[in-house]
Amino acid sequence: MKKSIEISPNIEALFGTRDENLHVLEDGLNINIDLRSDAIDLEGSPQDVGRAEQIFADYEHLRRSGFTFQNGDLNSMLRVLVADPKVTLRSLAEAGRQRSFGRRTVQPKGLNQRRYLEAIEAHDMVFGVGPAGTGKTYLAVAMAISALLTKRVNRIILARPAVEAGERLGFLPGSLQEKIDPYLRPLYDALYEMLEPEKVDRYLEKNVIEIAPIAFMRGRTLNDSFVILDEAQNTTSEQMKMFVTRLGFNSKAVITGDITQIDLPNARRSGLLEAMDVLKKVEGLAFVHFDEGDVVRHHLVQRIIRAYDERKSQVAEEQMSLLDMRVPGNEKANERGKDPVRLLEANAKE
Repeated sequence: MKKSIEISPNIEALFGTRDENLHVLEDGLNINIDLRSDAIDLEGSPQDVGRAEQIFADYEHLRRSGFTFQNGDLNSMLRVLVADPKVTLRSLAEAGRQRSFGRRTVQPKGLNQRRYLEAIEAHDMVFGVGPAGTGKTYLAVAMAISALLTKRVNRIILARPAVEAGERLGFLPGSLQEKIDPYLRPLYDALYEMLEPEKVDRYLEKNVIEIAPIAFMRGRTLNDSFVILDEAQNTTSEQMKMFVTRLGFNSKAVITGDITQIDLPNARRSGLLEAMDVLKKVEGLAFVHFDEGDVVRHHLVQRIIRAYDERKSQVAEEQMSLLDMRVPGNEKANERGKDPVRLLEANAKE
């Protein structure tokens, strides 16, 4: 099927830099788009051409109604559109308006981010689990700020376990707050990126926004609050149980973590891993899982995460094969076979 659409004024912004948005539509909808001086030709299956035509119509409607697309938002929304046939450009834009705070809107940059935002809106407790750079913490903080500014909650509480990422920092100088601030710096960074510095400082001073280690949560009941637990993979089983039982009336809790970056002495003690197993059938909460395809940092980050995942799978396969190895009559080999790490080291030496 082939169809022509008349070019309307200022529609060039929909095309994107070097027509990158058109390439997203072509690849995602499996259509061909040909730009002419006075029209846009769409060619493909009737259903796909119809979807593309609807996107152009929605964009024109939003433009005329005064909607402004922020940097990169349109490209991200188109990627969500082509991944989910049920979504329209207008519905995504309207949902972003409802989550707006100040001049900012919270727009998903992928299908899993959209599911994450919808889960936060629909549930009182949400677990966001996935690799670094997928927007778990950023979107949670953004939703918290939106809820605060629209007076759906009275305060925001951001918590993190105070665990070093593989190194020992020793005794830090200064007051208690100065000692724990380095562990909480990523949460400060997210706040200052979304709000004016003066407003952040005022909220922190009045405890409208509170940032603290998870240990400070014990004994509290958090009403009318939006509570975020970041780096949850580094909580112990006891800490996680303590945190998820703090939720009070008219409150939301978002727990984020990356189970591939556990810095606890024993990974099996991770409170996030246990919660994923224990709470998976509990009604009223949701789990949203991200993968390397959802990474919104530099494109190299996706490749790096994929490389580490492949290496982890390779090592696991090697260890499983070594555990199955038993050489009859060779006591030395059998003894080493009990420990796959020692056998790997021995094979490397030989």
